[in-house]
Amino acid sequence: MPASTLPDASCEECSSPVLGEDLIATVDGDRVCPGCADALSRCDNCAGHARADTLARTVEDALLCRECLTGWQRCGECDVYTRDIRSVVSTDTEVCDECASGYETCDDCAGLAQDVYCVDGGNRVCERCADEDYHECCECFTLVPLDTTYCDNCFDTYSPTHHAVHDSYYTPALRFHGDGPLFLGMELEIKTPDRSYRDAVDTAVAHIRDLAYLKEDGSISCGFELVTHPMSYEFALQRFPWQLLGRLRLLGCYTDDGVGIHVHLSRAGFSSPAHAYRWLKFVYRNEHAVTTLARRQDPEWARFSFQQRSNAQEYAKGGTDGYGRYQAINVCPEDTFELRVFASSLHPQQVQAALAFAAASVEYTRGLSAADIARRRGWEWTAFTTWVRSRPDYSPLLAEMEALACAS
Repeated sequence: MPASTLPDASCEECSSPVLGEDLIATVDGDRVCPGCADALSRCDNCAGHARADTLARTVEDALLCRECLTGWQRCGECDVYTRDIRSVVSTDTEVCDECASGYETCDDCAGLAQDVYCVDGGNRVCERCADEDYHECCECFTLVPLDTTYCDNCFDTYSPTHHAVHDSYYTPALRFHGDGPLFLGMELEIKTPDRSYRDAVDTAVAHIRDLAYLKEDGSISCGFELVTHPMSYEFALQRFPWQLLGRLRLLGCYTDDGVGIHVHLSRAGFSSPAHAYRWLKFVYRNEHAVTTLARRQDPEWARFSFQQRSNAQEYAKGGTDGYGRYQAINVCPEDTFELRVFASSLHPQQVQAALAFAAASVEYTRGLSAADIARRRGWEWTAFTTWVRSRPDYSPLLAEMEALACAS
């Protein structure tokens, strides 16, 4: 009998002798006869033979072998496999989209949570966000943000007040300080701990005298807005009580992403509508550099909107019909342009840099000619920084540019 007709192997399932060429390999690594292979299940992806207990079901109701399950993860609730797995906050559980519907969603981090907690304002947050970002109102058990002392219900009754802090609508008769033509009015938003609110107000009032006044601000739960009377840049640099900022820091006052510096620039400080147009265009053309210098990219409160930029010529001629005051440059005031881009600070150099940029950008564009624009790239930030380097009066601005790597 020819040797080629003799069985040379056996089925690893039933042990029957089988010609080697007739054995079928399974995805589990076994070699079985055709009869045993027919009794096995098959992977819905690669069609390989496999024992039923080695295949896993997916959310698409397919049975896959171990090899084809690469990239899939098992749901900790229903044990099916999915490509889109979601973690449950504060647990080791990971679930598929269908099982995720049985969990709550945190309004802060958008994570899945077994339990959520109501916070002031109506949002529901997970345990992790509640622990990291909230604490109880000082007068009740309502959870409020860490930088907030009272919930909305308790604020009117228990929030600190001081006779020297005027309401947000207060506007005194203006006192101009220094020599024009350009005058700057600064609004510096400051947050204070509840325990040192009165000391902070008393300290500020003792230093600012007739140069500024304090107002409430709706965006500050505990604190105030320091508003200066119009000053020339030179006067502000020399006469504003810069030591006040350090003393407020010692009292625990602070700034964060929720507060800013707004600088009002007198429209009368521009030599012509063409000058005002050049200034508006310069600021809007250099959005990236300006927001870097400002330490604040805040589309909600200081938007660089295309519509506002497109109407620069109208605003330069005195128009005040803008797209709301929450623009990089608020054009709504009749007598000023309000530059709103800067983050607040209690560090003198950063606050001085905000005033210096306002003043320097106006003076730079005052003398900007068509030749400067056409031949020397006058609109570009590099040309402006070169101009600033040659003028020591703007040293706080240059120092901040270098510190923030936007001096070129």
